[in-house]
Amino acid sequence: MEKGYSDKAYRWNRENYSSRRRFVDIWSFVLTLMFKLWRYNKSWSYPGGITEAKQAARRKAQAVWIRNTLLDLGPTFIKVGQLFSTRADIFPLEYVEELAKLQDKVPAFSYDQVETIIQRELGKKIPDLFQNFDPIPLAAASLGQVHKAVLYSGEAVVVKVQRPGLKKLFEIDLQILKGITRYFQNHPKWGRGRDWLGIYEECCRILWEEIDYLNEGRNADTFRRNFRGYDWVKVPRIYWRYTSPQVLTLEYLPGIKISQYEAIEAAGLDRKIIARQGAQAYLLQLLNNGFFHADPHPGNIAVSPNGDLIFYDFGMMGRIKSNVREGLMQTLFGIAQKDGDRVIQSLIDLGAIAPVDDMGPVRRSVQYMLDHFMDKPFENQSVAAISDDLYEIAYNQPFRFPATFTFVMRAFSTLEGVGKGLDPEFNFMEVAKPYAMQLMTNMNGSESNSFLNELSRQAVQVSTTAFGLPRRLEDTLEKLERGDMRMRVRSLETERLLRRQSNIQIGISYALLISGFTLSGTILLVNHYVLLAVLAGVIAAAIAGLLIRLLLRLERSDRMY
Repeated sequence: MEKGYSDKAYRWNRENYSSRRRFVDIWSFVLTLMFKLWRYNKSWSYPGGITEAKQAARRKAQAVWIRNTLLDLGPTFIKVGQLFSTRADIFPLEYVEELAKLQDKVPAFSYDQVETIIQRELGKKIPDLFQNFDPIPLAAASLGQVHKAVLYSGEAVVVKVQRPGLKKLFEIDLQILKGITRYFQNHPKWGRGRDWLGIYEECCRILWEEIDYLNEGRNADTFRRNFRGYDWVKVPRIYWRYTSPQVLTLEYLPGIKISQYEAIEAAGLDRKIIARQGAQAYLLQLLNNGFFHADPHPGNIAVSPNGDLIFYDFGMMGRIKSNVREGLMQTLFGIAQKDGDRVIQSLIDLGAIAPVDDMGPVRRSVQYMLDHFMDKPFENQSVAAISDDLYEIAYNQPFRFPATFTFVMRAFSTLEGVGKGLDPEFNFMEVAKPYAMQLMTNMNGSESNSFLNELSRQAVQVSTTAFGLPRRLEDTLEKLERGDMRMRVRSLETERLLRRQSNIQIGISYALLISGFTLSGTILLVNHYVLLAVLAGVIAAAIAGLLIRLLLRLERSDRMY
């Protein structure tokens, strides 16, 4: 973080919240952001003129400002920002990268509040529940804080206590956000092609799930069961007797943070093995169970003294359904065959692309990706580079990457970065290659069988298409007869000429206005109305500036064509 934060910096760090003050704070941020976005394309706002480099620098500065402001606004907006970091189809890449850095390290709340919450939730005081309870938290975050404790049975545990008043803060903030969402949905520019209300509902669902510690406990149990056959993956056990919706008690499993490379090496552990195991653990989550950790940043993965991987924090998990795996299979076959049409259709079926009337630009973008990346060996590709290019293509296009897809890509990028830190020669794609081949062979047969299955599937598809062709032709002819089918033809040369004609007409209007104000100013000056004459001259000069700017634009347009 670029700056330090104190208790004073967080007006939300209390139990009782002022809904009026929250309304002012939140709308102030939204209106300031709207002004910054409006100013972004205005050439006069850039000293020395607008350039692509200056715009990129401003986008980066705005992204940092958004991240810091969301941190100041508190838990709701920290989590919303983290969720928005998965929406590369809505926000520029700079915003996505900065929002992904959001860390919710905030001041801890008092031990008295911890005692009150535990007694209310578990029905007993802390001395009656724990043999020892450390009043100083191990860590504090926006949603809660963690204390180390010892049960009367002698087992070391950590107790996660939810921040007081969090539910009330969520209710206030989400009500205000609902009004902001409706405004953006109805906005003529920002509402077009965006399902802001759907995004709002998705954020609400994820936020309420994350503050339910019973749900997090169930996620941890499911995750641990999925890895019961792998002794090198450890997941803290949940103590359900000491758990409630706002208090979560887990087994104490200390370890070295996976990004502390020197400490891992000092412990005598093989960094190369740990790098590969980190990638393998995530691939197993995706392919074996479809239940994966959606926030695998280095703070949530540690290494035990004997080299086992330890996973923490199961509030945000992702699920991949079986039909999504089938869609991914179709996408992989399309990529392998460089078949842009097949890739597009599979992405439409997955919900990653919203179909539009003119799919030509989308098809060209996908085909460019296929031609660009398939020229390289699979193991030489970088997840970060692929995801960056995907996000660049998705922004302001009909691509609508689901949150699950972006969670996966971001997790792959994070693990690739950690892996390279552990082992400079680490390549995530090389580790993923056998798993990808396993997926492409349906994980239950040989490649030859898979090829034959694919060949037979294509033969069935061709025959089905052939039998259905007469009916489709008949439907098309009926639509033509009824006038239900419209054909849209775009002529770039005609559009250019129309734009030029429109600019010339505007230029003539400017010239007439300049002549009128100049003549009026001259008459006023002759009649000794000096101030009015000066005013008319200033207006004429301003319009003359607009005319010169228009003429320069016409000249640039002629050079381009």
